[in-house]
Amino acid sequence: MLKRNYWLIALFAALAMTSCDFLTRELPSEPVARVNDSYLFKEDLTNLIQPNTSAEDSILIVTNYINRWATQQLLIDQARLNLSESQLATYDQLVDDYKADLYTKGYKNAVVSKQLDSSITEQTYQQYFEKNKESFVLKERLLKLRYVYVGEEFNATDEVTAHLKEFDIEDKKALEEIAFQFKRYYLNDSTWVRQDALLSEIPLIAVKTNAEKLKKSNFVRLQDSIGVYLIQVQDALEKGDDAPLEYVRPTIQQIILNKRKLDLIKKLEADITKDAIKNNDFEVYQ
Repeated sequence: MLKRNYWLIALFAALAMTSCDFLTRELPSEPVARVNDSYLFKEDLTNLIQPNTSAEDSILIVTNYINRWATQQLLIDQARLNLSESQLATYDQLVDDYKADLYTKGYKNAVVSKQLDSSITEQTYQQYFEKNKESFVLKERLLKLRYVYVGEEFNATDEVTAHLKEFDIEDKKALEEIAFQFKRYYLNDSTWVRQDALLSEIPLIAVKTNAEKLKKSNFVRLQDSIGVYLIQVQDALEKGDDAPLEYVRPTIQQIILNKRKLDLIKKLEADITKDAIKNNDFEVYQ
């Protein structure tokens, strides 16, 4: 019987390749495999095969699916025979709890996604930041800097140094025009970066004496065996300093949005219970 059912699936898969409509039209409730009292139907297979799949691949996909389904059903049946009633009851309760959790979370998320106001004004950011400043103390050193890394053969380090130090619009343009000659470069000095995050880009700052040179407004030249780092430090903050608002803005955004989500969910839960009581859909019997 099982081989015969496999043959039917193979035929079904092959026919599916000759007609795209075959997979989309409603199929009769005809079983294609059985394990004890459990059946697998043709409808369960309609989404397995993509229109451009070859007949050979389709047969393989369907056959593997049936084998996996059969193995799972056999294991479930054996579990029902060999596990204790209390174990089965516990697992059934876990399944029910998980199903209820998925439904409720899915509905809450759908409501929140429609109602959540994700816009945050600058004033809101500022107010939250000022009110919670003690929570935003730096645990690491931050830098604003720009740098260029050139090879030993590069013969215009003085010119690049001058551009890095001055760094007006023309200087930035000049650096970008010759950037193809650099091994690496970074010119976004308006963004705070963690000093530790720069280690992969500038390994030499792992040396304490080099790191100590990275102070506000300092220009630093560091040389390794294959090139030279030209670094202009725009600003620096030490561990223990108050974090700048622009650095913690993404964190504040997440905190504010999470609070709004929680408030919406609490309101939803309260309203749905209140409406159910009002409409006599929810009663507690004494």
